[in-house]
Amino acid sequence: MMDINCDLGEGLPHDAALMPFLHSCNIACGGHAGDEKSIQETILLAAQHGVKIGAHPSYPDRLNFGRNVIDIPLEELKTSLREQIAFVATCAEACQVPMHHIKAHGALYNESAKNHELANLLIGLVQEHYPGITLYVPPHSLIASLAQKAGIPIMLEVFGDRHYESDYSLVARTHPQALIIDAQEAKDHIERLMQGKLKTIHGEILNLKGDTLCIHGDNPAALSILQLIQTYASNH
Repeated sequence: MMDINCDLGEGLPHDAALMPFLHSCNIACGGHAGDEKSIQETILLAAQHGVKIGAHPSYPDRLNFGRNVIDIPLEELKTSLREQIAFVATCAEACQVPMHHIKAHGALYNESAKNHELANLLIGLVQEHYPGITLYVPPHSLIASLAQKAGIPIMLEVFGDRHYESDYSLVARTHPQALIIDAQEAKDHIERLMQGKLKTIHGEILNLKGDTLCIHGDNPAALSILQLIQTYASNH
């Protein structure tokens, strides 16, 4: 069974309902959402269910939920990301729960898949401050290739509730079909991903290997989709 992850601690009301269906979770750490209280609550909730925790840093842009590329000096961004990740790491240590991984959020995630400066910035933070921590990265991405060369453990992440372009990138959030909110459509999409296949938004069938599958916590159908995944897993 593939690892199932979800972005949590983003101020939405159903984290507790989603957690029992997860293997790992990515905790918002102040850049796009989250504060000390939400981080601690999410870590403790994850610990109750044996779910691995990770930091989910982003561009420091709460106004746009971290989904826009912002014009920020690289050093300033580095400082922000270091502080965001440390926020989760410090809370995790206080709760005596190990931090398992780091996964960039939103625009930072998408840009680091193709931007050398951003990819190397994230890799450098892991090497300097969190050796041994796993990076969740997109398959066929620049950051995946660079992280592997740097000897950083990675998990290739695929999305169970997002449509893909032909180059393996995610369909832009501004597109009306970016997010899959129909549970049956998501089920079909996820079953293909579990078999190493991807159907793009244009109908092409591509090979796509994933180690962890993400369902977004802000997807209104998240719980229904996770329940379908559990049913699928129990039957295979």
